[in-house]
Parts: sequence; C-alpha cells; structure tokens
Amino acid sequence: MDVMEKAVALAPDSWMPGGDPDPLIRAKHGSIGASISRIDGPLKVRGAAPFAAEFALDGMLYAALMFSTVPKGRIATLDTAAAEAAPGVALVMTHRNAPRMKPMPLFMTAEKAGGGDNLPIMQDDRIHWNGQPIAVVLADTQEQADYAVSLIRATYEAEPALTSYAAAKAKGTEPGLFMGQPLQAQKGDAEAAFAKAPVRVDGRYATPRHNHNAIEPHAATVMWQGDKLIVHDASQAVQHTAWSLGDVFGIAEEQVHVTSPFVGGGFGGKCLWQHQVLGAAAAKLAGRPVRIALSREGVYRLIGGRTLTEQRFAIGAEPDGRFVSLIHTGTAPTSRQNAFPEPFILPTMSSYGSPNIKLDVETVHLDMLANTFMRAPGESVGTFAMESAIDEMAVALGIDPVELRILNQPTEDPLKGTPFSSRHIAEAWRAGAERFGWSKRNPTAASVRDGEWLVGMGCATATYPYHRMPGGAARITLTRDGGAKVEIAAHEMGMGTATAHTQVVAERLGLSRDQVTFAYGDSMFPGVVLAGGSQQTASIGASVIAAHHVLIKELLKLAGNDSPLAGLSAEEVGTVNGGLAKLDDTSRHESYVSILTRSGRDHVSAEGSASAPLETMHWSMHSFGALFCEIGVNSVTGESRVRRFLGSYDCGRILNPKTAASQFRGGIIMGLGLALMEETQFDERNGRIMNPSLAEYHIPVHLDVPEIEVIWTDIPDPRAPMGARGIGEIGITGVGAAVANAVFNATGKRIRDLPLTLDKLM
Repeated sequence: MDVMEKAVALAPDSWMPGGDPDPLIRAKHGSIGASISRIDGPLKVRGAAPFAAEFALDGMLYAALMFSTVPKGRIATLDTAAAEAAPGVALVMTHRNAPRMKPMPLFMTAEKAGGGDNLPIMQDDRIHWNGQPIAVVLADTQEQADYAVSLIRATYEAEPALTSYAAAKAKGTEPGLFMGQPLQAQKGDAEAAFAKAPVRVDGRYATPRHNHNAIEPHAATVMWQGDKLIVHDASQAVQHTAWSLGDVFGIAEEQVHVTSPFVGGGFGGKCLWQHQVLGAAAAKLAGRPVRIALSREGVYRLIGGRTLTEQRFAIGAEPDGRFVSLIHTGTAPTSRQNAFPEPFILPTMSSYGSPNIKLDVETVHLDMLANTFMRAPGESVGTFAMESAIDEMAVALGIDPVELRILNQPTEDPLKGTPFSSRHIAEAWRAGAERFGWSKRNPTAASVRDGEWLVGMGCATATYPYHRMPGGAARITLTRDGGAKVEIAAHEMGMGTATAHTQVVAERLGLSRDQVTFAYGDSMFPGVVLAGGSQQTASIGASVIAAHHVLIKELLKLAGNDSPLAGLSAEEVGTVNGGLAKLDDTSRHESYVSILTRSGRDHVSAEGSASAPLETMHWSMHSFGALFCEIGVNSVTGESRVRRFLGSYDCGRILNPKTAASQFRGGIIMGLGLALMEETQFDERNGRIMNPSLAEYHIPVHLDVPEIEVIWTDIPDPRAPMGARGIGEIGITGVGAAVANAVFNATGKRIRDLPLTLDKLM
C-alpha cells in the first residue's frame, strides 16, 4: 500500500464514509426490500421508451459505415464517386473532407475521459486495425445509405502487422496495468512454498476472446444547434461522453448535451467509441441531424470486447487442506491504442487466505481493435482458473469442494491486511448446498448415468469487489404539491436503477413511491457516475445522502422560528412522514408542504457531492456467491446440457428482490455462454474477426438455459450506502468454473480451455 492507503487504513472508523452506518440499513418494513416491478416496464411494453436510434428529428439523415479490410497500412485509393451519385445520398465523408478533430481522450486519462481508443478519427489515410471505419455515407434512408456504402471501392498499401499472439509473446512480455495500477502482487515466497508443499496442483487455463452482444446495438442520434452539440446516445457514461466530445471538437463541455434515457444493455461496451464522433462530424459537415446505428457486424468491427487469456494457477496445500501457496500468473494481449489487458488476477486478491501469494499479469501488444471492459473484467475469466484449480485440489486431497473453500476463508484481506466490511460467504455456501442438495452428489467422477447421459455436479465461488468511484453528486427538489424529484447523471441499462432508487429515495425522504421521480441519463444533471464496476448503486446512494444533508439544512432555514422544528440542528432531525421531525420526539414534526407554504416557496432544491470513496481503502469490501451446477454430458455426442443451477449470494442488503433476481439470473446466463459456447474467431493471419454475427457467434438461447434458482443472505454491509453492495457483475463470475467442475464430475475429463464445446468432450 502507498502512504495514503496506509494512513486511511489506520484512521479511526468514524473518519470514513460508512463509519456511521446509513440509517436506512435499519429500515425493515418500508420501500427498501420490496419486490416492485420496474417503473419503466409500462413504457417499454407500449414501445414508448425512446432508445438512441428512435429519436426522430426533422431533416434527419441516416449513416452507414465502410470498414477497412487490412490490419495496418494506409489507404492507397478510395473511389466514392458511385456512392455520391447513388439515390438519396447527401454526403460521403472520408479523411479527405472530415472536419478537423482531436483524438478521443482515452478512458482513465482524466476524470471525465471516456474514449475507447486514442487514435485519430478519419484524419488521415492510416489504418490501425482490421475493421477501422474509412468512410461514412449519409442518405435519406438507412437502406439508401447501406446500398451506397457497397459502391465504395478501396485499395490499401498494407504494412507488416503483428496479429499473432504467439509471435507477440516470442518478442517478450511487459507488466500489465489496470486502471493505472500494476497487475502484480506478492506476499511471502509463493514459489518456494509451493515447491515444498505436501500437496500440489499446477494447472494451465485458457479463455478466448469475447465480443459484446447487447440486445440493442450501439447507436446515436446527433444534431448541431449552432455551436452546441446534442447527442441522444446509448451510453453508460453520459458525463464522460459530453466532456470527451467537447474535447474532440474543441468546444466547452457545457456546449455538449448528451442524453441516454434508455439503454438496451451495456456490460462495459456502451461507452464512447468512434461511431459517436463520426456521427457528430458528419452532422456538422452536412448541416443536418444524423442517426448512426451500428449493424451487428458493425459492433464487432468497432466496439472492443474481452481479450484472450493464458493463466497458470498453482496451489500448495497441507494434507488437511489448508493453503500454503497461491500462484496466479499469465498473459493477455491488448492493443497499444488502449492498454487494457484482462486483469484475471483480481478475484485471487481476496477470495482465499494463504501466507504466500504471487499474482502477475503480463501483456503483449497486437495490431487489433482496442479491447475494453466486459462484464466483470478479470473476475469472469480469472475465477475460471482459480475455481477450477480449487476443484482439482479438492480431488487431490479427497476433501469435499465446498468444505475446502470454507476452510480457506481469510479473516482479513489476504494482501492488505485490512478488515472485511462484511463477509458472510460461509453462510451462503451452507445455505446453497442445502437448497441444491449437494449432499447427494457422488464424488466419484463419471459414476452417475441417466441413459446415455453422464450426470455431474460442480460448484465454484463467485466474487466481485465493491466499488464507488469519485465524482458522485445529486440534486433533490421538493415541490409544494408534496412531490420530490432527484436528478443525477446516472444510467438505466435494464438493471432497474430507476426503480430501486425510487424506493430508496422514498424511504430516505419519508415519502411514498408515487411521490418520487428519479431522473437520470442526462449530462446536464449533477454527478459523474459511470454505470460500470457494479458501483452505480453505491455512487447514487452516497450522492443522494450528500444532497439529503444539504436539503435538511435548507428546510430548517425555511422553517424559521414559527415551526415545531425551531432551534433544532440538522443532526437532531430526520425525514419522516413527508416532512422533518426531531429524532427523539417525533411530535415535533412539520411537513415539507407546510414548510414551503409558510415560506411562500413553490419548491426548494439542494445539491450535494459525495465524499471520496475512502471506505474501500479502510475496509476490504466485496460481494460473494456460492454457485452450484448440475450438468448432463451425452456419452455419444459430447453435447452438454446444464440441468439446473443455483446461486447463493452474499451481496449485502437487497434493495429490490425482483430486479435483483433478474440481475443475478442474467449474469448466470451470460456465464453459461462463457462456459459453453462464446468465442470470437480471430483470424491471426489478418487480424479480422471472422464470426461477426449472432448466427456464428453463439450465445445462450432459451433451450440452453435451465431452471436457475437464486437465494441470498440479505445481511446489510454496515459500511455501504443502504447496506448494499453491487450485484450487476457478480452473476457471471464463477459460472465457467462451476460448469467445468460439473463436467469433470460427470465425465472425469478436466477441461482447462474454454469454451467447453462438444469436440473437447467426445
């Protein structure tokens, strides 16, 4: 730890955010914890929820993109004459006529930087990856634009490109970085302890590239009003997008207005990529609004995904099962325009205790599309190696896999030594094992048959850290009619954000849910809240707390000396029953309506900024889960069928069981895809993705998904806002290993290379 982290770790609890637990943790019979249907549901089933490609603007043009077919070099010739003469075409934009623009500020290089790469966008004839946009056609209809693109002819002067992972590794690796920090950690001497350990497991595991496949492809509707840019985007980062587009076009952040009211899935991919910039540049050149909606193939060509990994996981243990050494190392490729190697060691940092730990991610650089965050970056694939190795150790020791995991739970953060804010994974394991019927599992591999099907059970740990990023802020407005509106630049990507936080705000203000409006998805609102890292709930919660404190002070000023609240400080009152009341004497109460009416005000607004997220340095904060899988493997065809799946989670307080269960199940289904079928086919001869469609890139369909049961501890984390930790990304973690471990139990075959396709099982 650095000096600041050490100081924060040693500071008194009371100095930290979360040092005084959120009062809402004690709420037992209000809005929090109620299974409420999503408030955006009626809009969506009526088709009245406007997504990014559904804003209709007068005089709007439709965009289509042409993509390069070489990984590196320059455009030699580019013939656009036929496209320009095609019916309905208003503009063909290339590097020859595009407006002058700066590269996007690369994500994490500044507080609001959001770019997926830092390359010049259509500013020269250079090609940096196979699939880079080289032309934009604008036409009166999408069909006309798509046809005109097919008429463009391009030739290239190709240059030697490094697209082979093996060739890149042969040149040597370098230490990987994640969010500016080295992906390395060491405690004790893990290699020496491993060499001396009585029982050892040393495995090599591999995971392939993955591509984003949200149900809504990426899109933006863009228009200029003078020197003001308006973007209706499919975004999980409206503030980052607004600031970054301002930087690209050389205008102030206030001149860019980004809205994103509804997003059809994000998972780390719905941030700022080149298509928004190209749409804005083309709209500026044409002087008309532009809708740019990527085709499914366009998503593969332009939007980064997850890189492949090669991992070593080694465990040294005593005969009683206690770990004495954990080693998790390996390599992942990335591109130079966005150095983001898959940080697969992250789950090993906190899951198990050992006196000796070695973690290291090395990286190599390829000439390819910039990779990016994809649901649970690091944890999703890192848990495959970690939890497969744990299962192998359980077999080597002859110990039940559940008991081995419980035995090796740490009492404090294994690397930092900080206390856990809340950790109830053992309870989750016990409850999950009982509900799933784990005791009925036959530990002897390949011993259970159902006709020609081999049947097995497997388990794995799920884990994801609690995050809360800096920059959270919110505004609360109370109106004279008794309503409240909260505004925050947060996002609704299908996870139920607006619903859960309507519940939370109602509880915090002492109002009913129908009195609360939760407004989000607009860069004009306060806060820099990224919908990523499962941190949005905590960030919104902390921001609303900050605004709430300011609001109470403003209300006490308005109440004056004629109020039952006269003479009370902000620390002495709470918000209950639609107003303020003295905490230890609720008879001293005045409603918001009364305060505003007496003061002659129509409304009162308060804005507050959340404190820095120091709690993550003071405590070790994580969500956990215990996963159980039953699978059948056909002994003739090698086909795998997951028969049932159970996730038992320890994620703090569950704000809305209905939306939470949906999140958990969605993550598990995504994990089944990772385990059994998802794989980007990358042609290393030319750096081109060869399966850019859902016909060729396989994801789970209804028949692939079994009954999925979800349970949770619902034990509040006293250090987190509302007692809740994130649930959006933990669902995918551990699933790959749970499936692979079930396959081993069914067949006796240990598959260490995802996906678990039938050719590996025949």
